[in-house]
Amino acid sequence: MTTPIDLEKDSEAAINAQVEKLHPSEIADILESLPQKQRDKLWQCVDQEKVLAHLSDGVRGELMQDMPPTEVAEAIQSMDTDDAVDVLQDLPDESVEKVLQAIDVQEYRRLRQVLFYPENTAGGLMNVDVLIVRTEMTLKQVLHYLRRLDKLPEKTDILMVIDKDNYYQGVLLITDLLTHALKLTVEKVMKTEMEAIPAHLSAHEVALLFEQRDLLSAPVTDEQGILVGRITIDDVVDVIRAEADHNLMSQAGLDKEDDMFAPILTTTRDRALWLGINLITAFLAAYVIGLFETTLDKVVALAVLMPIVASMGGIAGTQTLTIVIRGMAVGQITDTNTPFLLRKELAVSLLNGMMWALVVALIAILWFGSLKLGLILGSALIINLFCAALAGVLIPLLLRRLSIDPALAGGVVLTTVTDIIGFSAFLGLATVFLLHNV
Repeated sequence: MTTPIDLEKDSEAAINAQVEKLHPSEIADILESLPQKQRDKLWQCVDQEKVLAHLSDGVRGELMQDMPPTEVAEAIQSMDTDDAVDVLQDLPDESVEKVLQAIDVQEYRRLRQVLFYPENTAGGLMNVDVLIVRTEMTLKQVLHYLRRLDKLPEKTDILMVIDKDNYYQGVLLITDLLTHALKLTVEKVMKTEMEAIPAHLSAHEVALLFEQRDLLSAPVTDEQGILVGRITIDDVVDVIRAEADHNLMSQAGLDKEDDMFAPILTTTRDRALWLGINLITAFLAAYVIGLFETTLDKVVALAVLMPIVASMGGIAGTQTLTIVIRGMAVGQITDTNTPFLLRKELAVSLLNGMMWALVVALIAILWFGSLKLGLILGSALIINLFCAALAGVLIPLLLRRLSIDPALAGGVVLTTVTDIIGFSAFLGLATVFLLHNV
């Protein structure tokens, strides 16, 4: 549990004493939970170089604005390559140039290998601090080589095996190195089953591979098959958390890096666009209702029952939408199984529609004493649940084809569809079967 720090009451000495007991990740959590003024105060009391790598992108970018390039350069030289690249990617382009000019040549070469790849790819995730051995080496030579090193890279469970041209061949497990005869060559002991991850593979697909194959680390190769780095499980955990945050925040149209304690105007600006989009969809639904103004004026009960159809359709559609987006995220939805999924969801919607249509129809009949009104409400509910299931499957697939994030836009589009169809079906049926009798 993170130690509480009272920045208002504690003296600077007391704050420093508490900070020294904390892990950099705990300090990062505290910084992210503080309002701007207190965050700036605590930032001056911590070892900024150690904490930077643990901060979220949004908070880190804000705190680095006032850091001189030399300090940023000094900080990233003590980080893992992937963490250092994450820090650089939070800076404006002109600042990145200044930081790169302030680091030594060896560090620049190390970072350049990763900066070459997009952020959300295997190349952008990888570390270049890789222990490499060649196929012709004996295990005795490998042990001698390892003992000459000051320390092993963190989370080293395998050694990468390459041939004389640097092409990836397989991996040598540390356990095999310690349990086999020292006279054996690496080629005799190495495992060739572990396939290398292409550097261009998306971070999402990398996370799926780690999950499916129970990996702790994995080699990364370029298009020619030359070993360029490795990815470890801690990098993948960061990807999984980022995707979970993204899916949660996207449902409200927010960015996963939105700062809870950002300035009021900044937060207002970030949320205004989403509110505007929702306002447009609300006006569309209101326009549809307006088309049936005469019907609503003459049959007041319709206004009371109208939200039921839209609400039930929205919930049913959201259930289907969530299942589909989740299936897309874990790679379970393909062109071959989409028709089956669509048929299944439509069948489920019809069964649920008929069951709940009977319930709401009976309630409407008992409430308003009108058999026609009950039948119209039940029929509209069946129609809307069927269309909601259809939309719940097709909308995310269409958005993905258009390169639009289904998690971000799917909910808004679905709500618009279910509202419009629900209101149209209910009020349209009421106009046809009730209005001429009123």
